[in-house]
Amino acid sequence: MRRDAARNRERLLHEAAAVFTEQGLSGSLEEIARRAQVSIGTLYNHFPNRDALIDALVPQRVAELMQFAEQATAEPDSWLALTGYIENMLSRFTTDRALFEAFTGDHPAAAQLVQACSRGMSGLSAVLDRARRDGVLRADATDIDVVNLIWALSLLGDGVETTGWQRSLGFVLDGLRAR
Repeated sequence: MRRDAARNRERLLHEAAAVFTEQGLSGSLEEIARRAQVSIGTLYNHFPNRDALIDALVPQRVAELMQFAEQATAEPDSWLALTGYIENMLSRFTTDRALFEAFTGDHPAAAQLVQACSRGMSGLSAVLDRARRDGVLRADATDIDVVNLIWALSLLGDGVETTGWQRSLGFVLDGLRAR
C-alpha cells in the first residue's frame, strides 16, 4: 500500500473510532471522511461499507475488554475484582456509544463487537463465579442480574453528570454484596 494510502487509512480508522464513540455505530460516514480530510470515495476505497469499517476497529475494542478481565483475574480480592471489573465496563460503556450499542445488540453491523462483548461477559461470569465461591456476592445474584444492572447503569451515562452512574453503582454494589 502506498504511503499516502496507508496514512489515509490510519486517519480514517482514528476518526471512525472517535465518531463511533461519540455518535454510536450509526455515526456519519461523511463526518468520518470530513474529519480525516479525505473524500467519501476514499473512505469507500478503503472500507466498502460500514460493516467493514466497524470490523477494522474490532481488534482494539476486543483488547480493551479482555484487559478488564485480565485485571480482574489478577486481583487477589474477589470483591475488588468484581467491583473493579464492573466499574471499568461502566466507565467504557458510558463514554463509548459504539461499545454500548454492541453490548446491548442495538446495531446490526456490530456482529464482531457483540462477539467481543460476549467474550468480555464470559470474563465477568468467571469473576462472578469466584465472588460467589468466596462468599462475597449474594448467592441469588445471577449473571443475568448483574448484566442487567450494568446495562441499566450504563444508561445513566447519557445525560447524567459523570458521577451519576458512579454514585448509583455504590448503591447497586451494596445490594449485591453478601451479608
